[in-house]
Amino acid sequence: MDQRIQSIISMIEDVLGDNSVPKNIRKALADAKVRLQGEDDLIVKVSAAIYLIEPISEDVNMPPHTRTQIWGIISALESIKQ
Repeated sequence: MDQRIQSIISMIEDVLGDNSVPKNIRKALADAKVRLQGEDDLIVKVSAAIYLIEPISEDVNMPPHTRTQIWGIISALESIKQ
């Protein structure tokens, strides 16, 4: 697996391990993690993960520190797409 993807999965796992994060946000991140671990083409995996994560980035129930982590994950994913 691509080292960049592995690093992003690690970032996602950090958020998933935080019990202060609402369930809907953890669910979206878990779904994105599954997509990143799939067998699809790299760009397809990254695009699917961004599609799943972007809507939750503005969730009003998200703790502020989690929002920063989400933005970091999206930035890392977008850097792969370019």
